[in-house]
Amino acid sequence: MRPTPMVEMTMPGVRLFAKLEYLNPVGSIKDRTTYWILRQAIARGDIDEQTTVIESSSGNFAVALATYSQLLGLQFIPVIDPNILPTYESFLRRMCPVVLKVEEADESGGFLQARLRAVEDLRANTEKAYWTNQYANTDGMDAHYQQTAAEICHDLSALNYAFIGVSSGGTIAGMSRRLKEHFPTVKVIAVDAAGSAIFGGAPRKRHIPGLGAGIVPPLLQHAEIDDVAIVTEQTTARACRDLLWDHGLFVGGSSGTSFAAVQQYAEVMRATPSPTALFLCGDRGTAYLDTVFNAEWTTRLE
Repeated sequence: MRPTPMVEMTMPGVRLFAKLEYLNPVGSIKDRTTYWILRQAIARGDIDEQTTVIESSSGNFAVALATYSQLLGLQFIPVIDPNILPTYESFLRRMCPVVLKVEEADESGGFLQARLRAVEDLRANTEKAYWTNQYANTDGMDAHYQQTAAEICHDLSALNYAFIGVSSGGTIAGMSRRLKEHFPTVKVIAVDAAGSAIFGGAPRKRHIPGLGAGIVPPLLQHAEIDDVAIVTEQTTARACRDLLWDHGLFVGGSSGTSFAAVQQYAEVMRATPSPTALFLCGDRGTAYLDTVFNAEWTTRLE
């Protein structure tokens, strides 16, 4: 994987950088997770030409897995749900011979646990299956230790605050460990969506994919977190539009959530002399045109 660029943004009193992960080959930060998990599994012999790759994902991880599996000549079966963005579902149905869509919500009112049960059924009925298991596979965490965070350590001479979104837990687990090794005083702020169960909240229906989950991902136990910022979906939508109109960054939901957390923390950061902060732009905004960039749609979140 080639390094992704960082851009410095205008924020009074804070030197703020956005790392543009949407410039990865398939278009999101999940390219890194996919590349590293498949690479390590092949090296161990867990995946060969007869293997069917299986994963529960209604977003960028499924898109990246579909692409890299195709390049490797592997069959990939994504398990998705009704919350998937239409652009992603259309892409997966063109790339994958089999797409399993879970239609009924689980006991939490979401779909993640139902999707995970569907994954177990697929594994039991597939002759040679490999579940990439983005919520517990430590290879996914290592991808961000070895790549994403390593690039930041190379590019920045100082870092006081890092705002890292949480969904599967791999990004924050890998990045927080590497960043704290290199910048011992950095404060890692975990960013989560309101309605997510990751940090003890009651799970409820969410409309913007990207961050949050209906479970506490096992990889989270490896993360070194100093504080947690919870962002509502209304705030996420506003922040996405702020990034486009005020900063020229056309990015998706997780980016808006992370930027909203940066905005919430602005006064705290300004108490640090000459603070440097960073957040991730996880994917491009194209798939979100009919949602977070649609004023009529966003009024339904209120």
